[in-house]
Amino acid sequence: MKAEAVAFLTEHGFVQAERQPLPADASFRRYTRLVGGPRPALLMEAPPPQEDLGPYLHIAVHLATAGLSAPEVLAADPHQGFGLIEDFGTETVAQRLDAGEDPAPHYLAATAALARLHAVPPPDGLPDWGAVRMADTAAATFLEWWWPEALGEAPTEAIGVQFGEAIHAMLAPFAAAGFVHRDYFPANLMPLPDRASPADVGLLDFQDAALGHPAYDLVSLVEDARRDVDPALREACIAHYLALRPDLDAADFRAAMAAHAAQRHLRVACLWVRLARRDGKRHYLRHGPRCWALLGQALAHPAAAPLADFLDTHVPPALRRNPAGLETDAA
Repeated sequence: MKAEAVAFLTEHGFVQAERQPLPADASFRRYTRLVGGPRPALLMEAPPPQEDLGPYLHIAVHLATAGLSAPEVLAADPHQGFGLIEDFGTETVAQRLDAGEDPAPHYLAATAALARLHAVPPPDGLPDWGAVRMADTAAATFLEWWWPEALGEAPTEAIGVQFGEAIHAMLAPFAAAGFVHRDYFPANLMPLPDRASPADVGLLDFQDAALGHPAYDLVSLVEDARRDVDPALREACIAHYLALRPDLDAADFRAAMAAHAAQRHLRVACLWVRLARRDGKRHYLRHGPRCWALLGQALAHPAAAPLADFLDTHVPPALRRNPAGLETDAA
């Protein structure tokens, strides 16, 4: 551990705590469980310039004010990227599911928390997560990484323009300016059964939240890129969400889900390629088949027609998979 981190722990009374590093994810952030300190806590390291602790601190306050459970911030040094945060425990919802627990209570609780998250006005200062930004992020994985890997050459400028137009045409009808977590799935949720709903789900990794359409988050939950979700449970969650949000038009919301699902599944399927090729994290490729299958389901909805037409023109269905040159097994 760097001397700066030790000094931060010393300043706040945690230097004697046992340090248990937690597995790293696809970001630059690192977490260490601190056992035996003044209280259960995690050390979060978000090293600048790759990471910025400011959005995390800002959004944590917003979530708590909304009656949701974000880790309490015990101390922070945004300049150095250090935070001491509440420890919600050792098992995420994903780990509980992997252990064989009934997924329905977990998914329905997460859906209720999400409905509350979307119902309250968003905090100031969030970035945009609308059609233009979503087209850019999809292009950054699909065109910059998957395309040359799968097709053997970089896309032309005209292809880039057509792709951007397709994404924009698909998403523009569903413009919205509400809070979007952007990474709302079981690995970023913690079961807190001692708290009343909707605070019985601990929310993690919300620092990339933005202003967008709420359908994106529900897609992230019930069409998880990392695990299969039973279709009946998916439908139960959508119905539960809509019951908790009577202000929404159900048909319009379902159309928005299809459009946002198409963008997300294409972007994430190609993100696995970037992680494999650039970062050597080939184990993420095992999720590729699921993401491409989910993309196919989304493209069948009329709301996703602009992207479906683009892909039908340029990417035959047989190529909609992990590139043949990359190994798909865990490494």
